[in-house]
Amino acid sequence: MIVVAKIGTSSVTRDGGDVDADAIAKLCGEVASLRRQGHEVVIVTSGAVTAGVAAMRPEGGRPSDPRTLQALSSIGQHRLMRVYDDALGAEGLLAGQVLLAPLDFTMRRQYLHARETLLRLLELGVVPVVNENDAVADDEIRYGDNDHIAALVANLLGAGLLVLLTDTAGLYDADPRLVERASLVEEVTSNDAAFGAVAGGPGSPGGSGGMASKLAAARMAAWSGVRTVIAAARRPGVLDDAVAGAAGVGTVVAPRERRLSARRLWIAFALRPAGRIVVDDGARRALVEREASLLGAGVLEVSGDFGVDDAVEIAGSDGVVFAKGLAKVPASRRGEWAGRRSHELPEDLAAEIVHRDDLVVLVGLHAP
Repeated sequence: MIVVAKIGTSSVTRDGGDVDADAIAKLCGEVASLRRQGHEVVIVTSGAVTAGVAAMRPEGGRPSDPRTLQALSSIGQHRLMRVYDDALGAEGLLAGQVLLAPLDFTMRRQYLHARETLLRLLELGVVPVVNENDAVADDEIRYGDNDHIAALVANLLGAGLLVLLTDTAGLYDADPRLVERASLVEEVTSNDAAFGAVAGGPGSPGGSGGMASKLAAARMAAWSGVRTVIAAARRPGVLDDAVAGAAGVGTVVAPRERRLSARRLWIAFALRPAGRIVVDDGARRALVEREASLLGAGVLEVSGDFGVDDAVEIAGSDGVVFAKGLAKVPASRRGEWAGRRSHELPEDLAAEIVHRDDLVVLVGLHAP
């Protein structure tokens, strides 16, 4: 089984921001344990920016402007990888650095290339250590949290398990920082009302995720057919327990029985929407109940500047997004197709605004 283990900034750095070699040694020891059991493991790690800040010790503390943070990540990344290399080497394993950016997921060819590279590293017996390519990523299109990237990697590889390691034991029914008697939620499904529980913001000053980010990643993984465990990084044997399904390991998010195809997973989760199409109730029923293509006649509103084959969200008249797909017509010509029947369209425009083969119905994706 392929296991993707993501660990957050607060779990791999100390209070001053320096890389926590002991915490990484613990993680790598558990990765080695899984390898001895025959599992393949990919690590997704945060911490480069914080490690870079700690190395530079800039006046005024951690800067806030993206350009400086990106520059500092280039300092912290190799320091972080040096610790991983040493810790995995102590277990007789090789580390392979893989830096990913949104374009590696949004371009189909690059998506497939990233998958082949990661799979080949696993075949070679290497432990891929993945991080977002913070140093050169365009701040407007970067993901900004590695929970999202970890779920995309799990999707990419068809992993059997995603483990999101954090500084809390899992999802609570209230914010444990505010409510003394908050209880751990041990198991939920992707549509469970527990997803609406208090999640709070980022768990640490240097982090970019928080429980809300982990729940979104877990929901994404569930639609990929991947079981997710949200658990405490400091728990002894946490990876072994997560694989074994031990009781109380953390919050387990069960996968959906019916998973999407690889292409639809790519459309649903890897592509950023370039616009939105609002449809009437009749069109919504046709898409959800009959799995039909979206035709122009049912379109009420169009927003964004999308082109042909760009991803678009599809919302009902209530404004709630219920589907996503690839547009077959450009937004620049919306006046020629929005609200029009097929026989009224110019000959050079596709009759299907979004073809059913390029459409994913996401009813049930978002928590109630």
